[in-house]
Amino acid sequence: MNVRGTEWIGPYVLLRLERGEMDPGVPGQFFMLEAPGQLLPRPMSLCLAPPGELVFLLEPIGPGTRALSRLAPRESIHILGPLGNGFDLKVERPVLVAGGVGIAPMPYLSEALGGPPALLGFRSKHHAEAARLLPGADVVVEPRLVTDLLSGDPGEVLACGPQPMLEALRTLVPRAQLAWEAPMACGFGACFGCVVEREGRYVRLCIEGPVL
Repeated sequence: MNVRGTEWIGPYVLLRLERGEMDPGVPGQFFMLEAPGQLLPRPMSLCLAPPGELVFLLEPIGPGTRALSRLAPRESIHILGPLGNGFDLKVERPVLVAGGVGIAPMPYLSEALGGPPALLGFRSKHHAEAARLLPGADVVVEPRLVTDLLSGDPGEVLACGPQPMLEALRTLVPRAQLAWEAPMACGFGACFGCVVEREGRYVRLCIEGPVL
């Protein structure tokens, strides 16, 4: 895929790729992006899918994400996807909840659901600049928690973010779809690198998730 460009949003980077004939998939699915100079690709949720583009939001904190953030227009990378299971869109009264770079799949998901309420949490005002990807969302910055914004009957929560936030949501809301993260080497179940324990059994997030 050819790179169309990058754009900084606070400490995050929007990476824009030409879509070609690739299917953008269901919100919450992921793609494996080749990171220049790195042995293994990086799993990324699709952030936006405007005509002709696939747009990913990443936080350049490791060698792979830093390499992706430095890509220049007209460079090309290999991309595989969509992979895994995304969010079930047949929901009533959805509310989107995201923490930090967990906002990544929410713009695409919000568009698919017709713009439901969204609650976003960030660790600093600089990080909270990413909230402009979801205009109208309720935003908190640490030390407040995004779970503080939940009502007593929030409806069905569709969430992505750090594990402590997801674990808190598991106990707070009766109906939730949670997008989990784990290291992935292949993205299609061959390497067993993303195995996590869920309710007494082990699952491969790239096959049964990442949305559980």
